Amino acid sequence: MTDETVIAIEHVTKRFGAFVAVDDADFGIRRGEFFSMLGPSGCGKTTTLRMIAGFEQPSEGAIRLVGEDVSRVPPYKRNVNTVFQQYALFPHLSVSANVAFGLQSKKVPKADIARRVDEMLAVVRLADFGARKPAQLSGGQQQRVALARALVNYPSALLLDEPLGALDLKLRQTMQLELKRIQREVGITFVFVTHDQEEALTMSDRIAVMNEGRVEQIGTPEEIYHQPASEFVAGFIGMANLLPATMENVDGARATAVLPDGTAVSAAAVEGLTRGDPATFMIRPERMQLQVGTSEGISAEVVDLVFQGPLIRFELKTAQGCPIVAHVGPDENLPLLRPGDRVQITWDADGGRLLRRHEQMAASTAVPN
Repeated sequence: MTDETVIAIEHVTKRFGAFVAVDDADFGIRRGEFFSMLGPSGCGKTTTLRMIAGFEQPSEGAIRLVGEDVSRVPPYKRNVNTVFQQYALFPHLSVSANVAFGLQSKKVPKADIARRVDEMLAVVRLADFGARKPAQLSGGQQQRVALARALVNYPSALLLDEPLGALDLKLRQTMQLELKRIQREVGITFVFVTHDQEEALTMSDRIAVMNEGRVEQIGTPEEIYHQPASEFVAGFIGMANLLPATMENVDGARATAVLPDGTAVSAAAVEGLTRGDPATFMIRPERMQLQVGTSEGISAEVVDLVFQGPLIRFELKTAQGCPIVAHVGPDENLPLLRPGDRVQITWDADGGRLLRRHEQMAASTAVPN
């Protein structure tokens, strides 16, 4: 860990009886970054957040906050604040009084309280709402009050446990941008828990993708999306075509493999793959091109196609029965295609990636969760 590490998770395991909720998590969260823990329900992300907050204690390992081991320190003695999906605002207090509550509990001088409350309400764009009660605010405004109340204490980190889950889609998308703006303005580390990949990709500086208690990969949104470390990450983040393959040759970071129809593919590969290994060829739908009247690429049959505004989604099936999804722009020079027509699928040389095949891998196309 470096001097820039605000939160250090050091080989942390959390058990509930025989159930392992978090399995040997080991990573650091940097000062001033927006860090998201992403994964399906039950993957261990909320348990990890609760251990950082102090609501749970590790069974093994240590949690460090700015270098200090806080694994057994109670929540109220940790310099972190948590915002939950339910904002828990005091309905009888004004917006300003809600934000000031924590400072008053710490006996901060009244003049400093007034100044810090005004500053924080300005940051969350509620400067003119200080006298209102929570019931007079929209859901998004209430969330910003909860954020201001947490941030006004100047915590080392702000922990957010799926805080956008109670909002409707349009407001949730707006608040994604607001959260990132607020985080940049205040410069405090945000640790965000979500199962929504769009939220994580939109807001995060880095993402930890979790599955069954394990951290599968940590990286920037671009790294997670374009260079997934496993089949799970490839399928959970966005949409991915996952085709079974057999390794033929490995040359540094690139490798060659053969698909079920005999097509040889060359792509970047994860470490540890060798000749003869079962593998998975991953390629995103938007990286694929469809052609008619050529012999290049993979031959496939059109199963269905759907117009989706900026793109047309093609559901395809190879001769070996592998389903494939391709996203094609409406301005592509293609003839009018219908279910039953045959096309050739091609892609750019850097469009795919070779991954280790999961033991239970079946030829399939992963769809977003």
